[in-house]
Amino acid sequence: MEINNNSIVADIVANNYKTATIFKLYGIDFCCNGNRTIQEVTTKKNIVPDTLINKLIRIDRGSKSNNDYQSWSLDFLCDYIYQNHHTYVEKQIPEILEYLTKLAKVHGNNHPELHEVLQLFKESAGELTTHMKKEELILFPFIKKLVEASSSNTPLSPPPFGTVENPINMMHTEHDNEGSRFRTIARLTNNYTPPEDACNTYKVALAMLREFEEDLHKHIHLENNILFRKAIKLENQLN
Repeated sequence: MEINNNSIVADIVANNYKTATIFKLYGIDFCCNGNRTIQEVTTKKNIVPDTLINKLIRIDRGSKSNNDYQSWSLDFLCDYIYQNHHTYVEKQIPEILEYLTKLAKVHGNNHPELHEVLQLFKESAGELTTHMKKEELILFPFIKKLVEASSSNTPLSPPPFGTVENPINMMHTEHDNEGSRFRTIARLTNNYTPPEDACNTYKVALAMLREFEEDLHKHIHLENNILFRKAIKLENQLN
């Protein structure tokens, strides 16, 4: 893929997910706000465009993701997201909540920001759980119907929500909300850096939070930049 000032951040990461490490290095959001050009993000971050572009080109040429998500069928991608990201979120939420609750109770006096971190993660846990169920019960099944109609060349019954763009727009909004929430959590925890008086539980909790956010970034990227885009395109082709 040619990378230049006019390249879209989301397209670069969609082509090779390993380029995400470069965007993370410069604090550039590639998932929720990925529909910006290299020129736009470098101007905002006061980065020399060629510096960023050269690093992206090196990592793009040097390695390709083992998983070529762009080539996967949409029904398979739905299943992959569910099995690798939805199940991860469901598994991690109770454990992280347990750690954060203990931290706020034990260290909350010396580190009052822990109470806000706990509240933010509770909000995220509730919102993400509802969000994923909407995808599993409504959006993903319809995307699979799109794939089936396309492969069998059969008419597609109109969904009750009108067009796939309607639930996708809702998912985009909810993704943006989570991105904002975790940016606040990262700021409150000094980018998940344990303080000098941190016990092992404190360190483990922050490490788990960091991993959770990184998984969420990839999760949102796969949906926003690949699955949702292709689903809208496929529906338009069928209509």
